[in-house]
Amino acid sequence: MTAPLWIFGYGSLIWRADFPFVERRAGHIKHWARRFWQGSADHRGVPGAPGRVVTLTESPGADCMGMAYHVAPELADSVMAQLDYREKGGYDRLNIEVHFADLPPVMAITYHATAANAHYLGAASTRAIANQVFTAAGPSGSNTEYVLELDRALQQLNHQDQHVASIAAEVRRLQAAVTP
Repeated sequence: MTAPLWIFGYGSLIWRADFPFVERRAGHIKHWARRFWQGSADHRGVPGAPGRVVTLTESPGADCMGMAYHVAPELADSVMAQLDYREKGGYDRLNIEVHFADLPPVMAITYHATAANAHYLGAASTRAIANQVFTAAGPSGSNTEYVLELDRALQQLNHQDQHVASIAAEVRRLQAAVTP
């Protein structure tokens, strides 16, 4: 018997799951933090002007909220192929334990990018990240949309992610500065 396939999303997969699933549940992973340290030259930016998207960094004591998706066994191969393609810009698969408020934990697959990939941008100040986000756009839309949608989705989950919230606030400040 094959173990059930769960996918854990902590970025755009929270609000933009474009694959079929049986069940969707809010969940969290322990000892990982979400950071805007990955460059996106294929979705939220372009080559030479990448956007910034989130990845996971190991962080003892941290708690990263996201969305877990249970995928039907007969669709597992096609969903994984679709996600492997979607996350091709520097992300690798990671098996991780996802915790829920009312169920036992499950093992899930998520994607994370490390400093070992060519698109990794690493840490920067909130202002520098927000400035890069504000000017970036790619085939999947503006980088601003990505940041603000992630912030909104986390608020809907009643989860405060200070890193995301501070960058979203700075992006909103930049928007207000150019809006008449």
